[in-house]
Parts: sequence; structure tokens; C-alpha cells
Amino acid sequence: MINIVLDTNVLISALIKSGKPRALVFGLVRKRAQLILSRDILEEFAEVAGDPIIRKYVDEDEVIRFLRAIGSIAKIVRVRSRFKVVKQDPDDDSILRTAYDSRAEYVVSGDEHLLALNEFRGIRIVTVSEMLKLLKKA
Repeated sequence: MINIVLDTNVLISALIKSGKPRALVFGLVRKRAQLILSRDILEEFAEVAGDPIIRKYVDEDEVIRFLRAIGSIAKIVRVRSRFKVVKQDPDDDSILRTAYDSRAEYVVSGDEHLLALNEFRGIRIVTVSEMLKLLKKA
């Protein structure tokens, strides 16, 4: 089973509209992939999901149902590392820390700062489309 960390932007996209991010989130179980999250990722998700712009697309009940759904399939890890890598957006470091501490093989993101890294300490950083292709092969 491969371990995958999803960036908050992928989770928010999956929450507010159907499409590739949502297909990825709900396809992880069927493909025997493990979704890895951390407290930091969940806190950032809750903060962004509460933004009035996001609330135009989903209400509080939909956010709660989504969190329950991903919570039922995700492994929540405790992040202990404190390295700083992404100078342009330090919040992205929490994604890398989660992946590193959980020994994930992949980070899935739409964030240019993370995607520009391509790889971090043996962890591949890919787009949603790339991850969907990789899962099809698995």
C-alpha cells in the first residue's frame, strides 16, 4: 500500500466541486492507497473551509460530512520534524513534514512552490492528474 499526503488545496477542491481531486480522494480506498493527514493539515483545511469565499460553494454540514468521510479513511500522523524548506510559503512546510514523518511516497498538490521541488527526501511531489495515472497502474 502506498502512502499519500494530499495538500490542503487538493482537499478543498475535492470538497467544493466534482472532478479529479474528488475522484482522487474517494478513489484512494479502492486503490489500496493510504491517505495520510496531520493535525496541521486538518487545521488549515478547517480554516480555509470556513472562509466566506468557500462557503459560497458548501455549507457547514457539507464540510462536516467531508471531514468525516476523509477522517474514516485517513491515517492521522503526529508531526515531529521542524525543518523549513519552502521560503515562499512556509505553510507548505507542514505538508512536507507530514509526508516525511509518515514515510509517505507521494505528496499530491496543485501548489507551484511544492510542485517545483519535484521531490523532497525521496518523496515524489505530483499533481492530481499524475497521481490518478499512477493509481490506475497500481
